[in-house]
Amino acid sequence: MDINGDASSSTPSSAVTKFQSFQHFLDKTTPFLLYRWIAFFFIALLYVVRVYLVEGFYVISYALGIYILNLLIGFLSPQVDPEFQDLSDGPTLPIRETDEFRPFVRRVPEFKFWYSITKAFCIAFVLTFFSAFDVPVFWPILLFYWVVLFALTMRRQIRHMLKYKYVPFSFGKQRYGGKKAASSESEDLLP
Repeated sequence: MDINGDASSSTPSSAVTKFQSFQHFLDKTTPFLLYRWIAFFFIALLYVVRVYLVEGFYVISYALGIYILNLLIGFLSPQVDPEFQDLSDGPTLPIRETDEFRPFVRRVPEFKFWYSITKAFCIAFVLTFFSAFDVPVFWPILLFYWVVLFALTMRRQIRHMLKYKYVPFSFGKQRYGGKKAASSESEDLLP
């Protein structure tokens, strides 16, 4: 029961309504790519400042780094792995120049990547307020191990990209110089 004596605020339908309103808020933020990433970097900065000032929670930071690396690999990988394309009927990446162009479809879409990484930093930030999670470790070893893991994983991912000739980023719509061809065609039609 809440303060007014109404028991409806703790019912499952109230929880569903709150989830729907949160989902509606998330849906409205989808087109605002720049603002979402600015909010993420602000949250990440808060976490980094908190860990720096407290001088602890390095295991939480290490676990956060491993989780981010896992998300990054999903973000850089195609939805259907070309190595296993014969096993599935999904879209495939073009391997030869004569193959039809198909857009790159990520295993982890940008919005899901942003949402997961933001949620992870928020959870890690909250965990820094509980001393039970401040396990004493020699942090340079964790940092060195994470850097080695990152380098090896990214090297493997880049080799995969080169082997199957895909680029997980697009820098806008490709242009083919259609204006020059169109203007020369119109000149040919003039008497």
